[in-house]
Amino acid sequence: MRVLPVPVREDNYAYLLVDESSNKAAAVDPYDVPKIADAANKLGVQIVAAFTTHHHFDHSGGNKDFAAKYPDATIFGGSDKVSALSKLVKDQDELLLGDNTHIRCLATPCHTQDSICYYVTDKAKPTQPGGVFTGDTLFIGGSGRFFEGTGDEMNRALKYLGTLPDSTIVYNGHEYTAGNLAFAKSVDPANPAVVRLETLVKTNKITTGLTTIGDEKEWNVFMRLTSDAVKSATAATADTSESTIMDTLRDQKNNFRG
Repeated sequence: MRVLPVPVREDNYAYLLVDESSNKAAAVDPYDVPKIADAANKLGVQIVAAFTTHHHFDHSGGNKDFAAKYPDATIFGGSDKVSALSKLVKDQDELLLGDNTHIRCLATPCHTQDSICYYVTDKAKPTQPGGVFTGDTLFIGGSGRFFEGTGDEMNRALKYLGTLPDSTIVYNGHEYTAGNLAFAKSVDPANPAVVRLETLVKTNKITTGLTTIGDEKEWNVFMRLTSDAVKSATAATADTSESTIMDTLRDQKNNFRG
């Protein structure tokens, strides 16, 4: 199993997920089909599917062009709002790409109600860390906005992703890491993990694929709602619910200009 990030638009990521033994590949959120096709040609792989993380145009907007170029490919997604959808998936659905690449669908409604994260592993390489395509649910050091959901839903979504092995590599939907770092420093400045994140940002223009679920548990304030730092930053008391903390934290991030 191999994952290739394909930067598209100003800050989006599409991806190629490659099953190495069969040379078959799936595109994830293939907004820019020529870029995806060029990457596939350079790798010498056959595109047979697309996985859509949610219906927003910057993620599913290339699906019609994708379907025209790859008419035999299946386009997976979480609702009929996904452009050119050919196969609806739901939570815990399991798929196989090529010979060995296993995909488990994880429903994470909040950013949109049809948000699906895709957890991928290689059956032929059980010691290889898995990966998860998180769309706009989990970002490196941050979370997506709650356009169609609540703080409670995002809290449950991130906790769900947190049940994956700590070694799971995060492949997110946007390059937002520098902004998320700045916010994390304002909320949790004494956290040594945030210092590690800062080093990552300073030394890498592309940060997707360089961090893990375990890292996110250490430095992502949206996955650390019960930490003293987050509770202090959100003025939470012993009686404040995690969903309320999440809502407050998201409002703070939305208004953050640091």
